[in-house]
Amino acid sequence: MDFAAVGKKIKELRKNSGLSQEELSEGICTQAQISKIEKGIVYPYASTLYQISQKLGVDVNYFFDIGTTPRLDYVQEVSRQLQIMRRSLRFHEMMEIVRAEEINPLFFQNKKNLQLLLWHKGIYLYEVKKDLKASIETLHEAVNITHIKGKIMLEREIEILLTMGAIYYREDIDKALKTFEDIKGHIQLLPDLNDYTIKTRLFMNMARTLTRLNRINDSNQYCEDAIKWCLHKDSLYLLGEIHYQKGYNFELLNQPERAKMYMEKALIVFELQQDDKYIVFIKNKLVELSALSR
Repeated sequence: MDFAAVGKKIKELRKNSGLSQEELSEGICTQAQISKIEKGIVYPYASTLYQISQKLGVDVNYFFDIGTTPRLDYVQEVSRQLQIMRRSLRFHEMMEIVRAEEINPLFFQNKKNLQLLLWHKGIYLYEVKKDLKASIETLHEAVNITHIKGKIMLEREIEILLTMGAIYYREDIDKALKTFEDIKGHIQLLPDLNDYTIKTRLFMNMARTLTRLNRINDSNQYCEDAIKWCLHKDSLYLLGEIHYQKGYNFELLNQPERAKMYMEKALIVFELQQDDKYIVFIKNKLVELSALSR
């Protein structure tokens, strides 16, 4: 049994649940004992491990699996596959994974893992079934399955809210803005972000939403905040889209020269990423803007 792997996983789940070592230890053992378990110094009795698993919302067998096959984390692999399907818009394949795992005890007996399936089911209901009501209800259920009222929201819960905001952006722009403003408040309460792209996505979505509401200057400010965040994180993620959005804003303000400047920067990023689907479109926009600025 790999005690260090079990301890590392307990620490990871505890942090994801927003619990301190003291809160996890309450009614089970001492805080010092939890610290030793997480460091792999000691291995808990079976009864202690069971109580820890209950508090963290996982099946106790999960820890035995981690301990005996530390390099094989099935849930993480399912999560990775769902992310690939989601980002590549392969919604039917995504739902096939969800259906397969819905009968897996590792998922339906664990709130956090079940939340993962509900999240992607909600996306499928909107993108494929075109059922807005069922989609939003499922996404709310996904958030509520782990969220404790009065507690700081976890990153996964915030990601699900981002999904709801993106859906509202296509259906109800005012609800979209309200959702993104709520997310901003939740992020500000987090001491740190493990996934920095959550903030990038929020800034991008706020900018797009404010442009739709004709609040161009506010949108530009979010674009600028997003650019600074990407530079701070040394990341190209959404950097091309953000520069394009700011260029589009200046186009709406009838400032073709400034619009060209930001779209040229967007083009550079997309060419670096070899993202062909935007390159031709932006080159055509630059031709149009050049004609306007003569």
